[in-house]
Amino acid sequence: MSLSKFVTLFASITSLVSAYNPQLAFNNAVEVETRTIDEIYQAALKEGGTLTVWHGGDEKNQQDFLKTAFEARFPGMTLNITVDLSKYHDVNLDRQLATNNVYVDSIILQTLNDFPRWKDEDALLPYKPLGYESVYDEFKDADGAYMGLFIIAWSESWNSNYVNASSAPKEYTDFLKPQFKDKLVLTYPNDDDAVLYQFDLILKQYGYSWFEALLAQNPRWVRGTATPATLVGASNGTYTATFTSSIGLAPSSPMNISFPTDGTFVSWPQTGAILKDAPHPESAKLLHSWMLSLEHQGGGWSTRRDAPAPAGYPGIMEMNGTDPTKFSKWMIDRAAVERLRFFFEDKIGSAQGLSPLIDDL
Repeated sequence: MSLSKFVTLFASITSLVSAYNPQLAFNNAVEVETRTIDEIYQAALKEGGTLTVWHGGDEKNQQDFLKTAFEARFPGMTLNITVDLSKYHDVNLDRQLATNNVYVDSIILQTLNDFPRWKDEDALLPYKPLGYESVYDEFKDADGAYMGLFIIAWSESWNSNYVNASSAPKEYTDFLKPQFKDKLVLTYPNDDDAVLYQFDLILKQYGYSWFEALLAQNPRWVRGTATPATLVGASNGTYTATFTSSIGLAPSSPMNISFPTDGTFVSWPQTGAILKDAPHPESAKLLHSWMLSLEHQGGGWSTRRDAPAPAGYPGIMEMNGTDPTKFSKWMIDRAAVERLRFFFEDKIGSAQGLSPLIDDL
């Protein structure tokens, strides 16, 4: 067989295999972005200067800082960003995909199990942004279909006006102390998978008796992970502590935080992807490259191995008491997740109250 005929035959076979399995259509040889951030910026302006992002979260204004910073850094760009619970964003994106009506450019979500599925469905644009090579391998898809853009972690949080340093919670068993009776506020674990995973880890370490003792503390259960921090940070002292919020590594007074040394806390890479049919792919590429840049990364834990560690802490992969690679694996087993969700629903009831996006907390 001549070389030209072999090449033609190989191309035909590759085309058939890719058609049978869209995942194989991804090109492992997708190059890391070689343009400068300003060159990507100019390309984004040429396609209209607007992009639409769906971002996981539980307060409408949680990503206002991102919109403000992005638009200030790139004049002429408009970032239309909508925050909602990731579990609602993903089903609404599925509807767009099913009706061939994709109008979202970029998605940044907590539901890490969705990204491999969307890749399998050939719904994502393979793109390796500036900084891709420095992202921990565990946080990125080898084909560039998706990657972690930043780290979120739950901390033990308390109001220092009402909890002194000597009695502040250090381990999850500390929340069982008499001083926290009627003073805890916690997110429903059956309403948020990352909180559910936290409870799963605690129960595996301390057993069901710990949960029984926690219920005896009469905690207030709420929707959303920002709500506990809001209530604990209030000045009236009704609630003084929580372990289902993320308030950053340098919280503002009177809030304070700690991380367990014997227990395990949840951390994960909040993951982003660009839709294959995104109306504004260059604008989405600009956002992802900028978010991963050392210019933007800072203050908290980074998904980049070369980013400076937060003040007073090691990098996330060296931090004791957490493994940010395990949440995605846990999320994949949806049957186990649902069984655990219903276990907690049976014990504390279904999540009550308005969506955290529209309540007044």
